Amino acid sequence: MMNSLPGSAAPAAGPAIRTTGLTVERGGRPVLHGLDLDIAHGTVTGLLGPSGCGKTTLLRSVVGVQRLAAGRVEVLGLDAGSPALRHRVGYVTQAPSVYGDLTVAENLDYFAAVLGAPRTDPARVIALVGLTGHERDIADRLSGGQRARVSLAAALLGTPELLILDEPTVGLDPVLRQDLWQLFRRLADGGATLLVSSHVMDEATRCDRLLLMREGRLLAHDTPDELLRTTGATDLDSAFLELVEAGR
Repeated sequence: MMNSLPGSAAPAAGPAIRTTGLTVERGGRPVLHGLDLDIAHGTVTGLLGPSGCGKTTLLRSVVGVQRLAAGRVEVLGLDAGSPALRHRVGYVTQAPSVYGDLTVAENLDYFAAVLGAPRTDPARVIALVGLTGHERDIADRLSGGQRARVSLAAALLGTPELLILDEPTVGLDPVLRQDLWQLFRRLADGGATLLVSSHVMDEATRCDRLLLMREGRLLAHDTPDELLRTTGATDLDSAFLELVEAGR
């Protein structure tokens, strides 16, 4: 996965993502409780917390596909979901978003045509996610991890400025997980902004900053080193537990 990455456009003024009083309700009950946060351009921010804490709801809000009860979400200086963001934001859901009866190359050729990406882009992103040699494989015959990488490749078409990745390394072996995190770092070094959700704390150390969530609330938004320093913990699992206890 050593393909070169194209340069990114100069970032807009202000944060890449800003939420103000972000509140989401489901069935009349709050799922997100008035979240306020800023995420800087060119960073890898990890979104961590237990299942059901609101991570996916927050990501959906940033992408602009979640109905809000209150508050505002701004992405690259625009309201989340604005038509002008469609080619600037890549989104990978937990479930692979590919057509099972098409090959890897056919899937990516289709998505490239929809996005208006260069015709050479499918080959580029296939190499980026480590699927060279699988271009003619039918998606339904791929492993779960391979299908997830096809979804990631589709999100990378057209070199988006912001990538929203919902547990992109689930089901991958340790070597592939390491390769993808190296790719995430290279994308950020090239100017892209990444918001990556995970429930695996050992991935937290790979991030510039962390958003730790529990029950729809932010427990912390800081660097891994600063979280360890302020909690006095020796690892991020312990730091998270310290923050949970402090919030009770």
